[in-house]
Amino acid sequence: MILKNKAANRLQVLIAKKKKGKRILLWPIGLLLIALFNFATCKYGFKDVSLAPEVKTFRVNYFENKADYKNPQLSPQLTEKLKQKIIGTTRLQQTNSDDAHYDISGFVSNYYTSTTGISANNTSLNRLTVTFHLLFKNTLDEKKNMESDVTYSVDFDANLSLSQVENQKGDEIIKNLTDAIFNKIFSNW
Repeated sequence: MILKNKAANRLQVLIAKKKKGKRILLWPIGLLLIALFNFATCKYGFKDVSLAPEVKTFRVNYFENKADYKNPQLSPQLTEKLKQKIIGTTRLQQTNSDDAHYDISGFVSNYYTSTTGISANNTSLNRLTVTFHLLFKNTLDEKKNMESDVTYSVDFDANLSLSQVENQKGDEIIKNLTDAIFNKIFSNW
């Protein structure tokens, strides 16, 4: 009996030493993992996109709506959103002067709906498509002037009216068109 107790005590001491060794080993590993995850964050951004140093100013002219169907909120919101994106993403200063280094203008050329899905002989899905015609003038380098169309489409349930879709998807349309226009102007990809 005494032999069994001594063996059990030894076993308990060995287990306790092992646990203590594991605890001692876990602290540095835990601290290392915390430090690793704390400092290993991935940060990126497009602040001050690739611009020549001499480019300092931009002007965004009011975007007209020349589409057959006119959403009265689209043009002013698109104009303002692009100004804000350029101000917030680049180092350029906004000006209303005719001698701005980047002169941005354009108009909404298309705004229409089409059927994209039919189910049991009924329309189930429609698409709203908005096209913006961009006119970009670089007064410092005329080779970089461009004219281009930017299109964004959004699908929606055919049971919704156009005004419901405009209310629900208007911000998404403005944001995506703004991003596409911005990328056309400032991307060198």
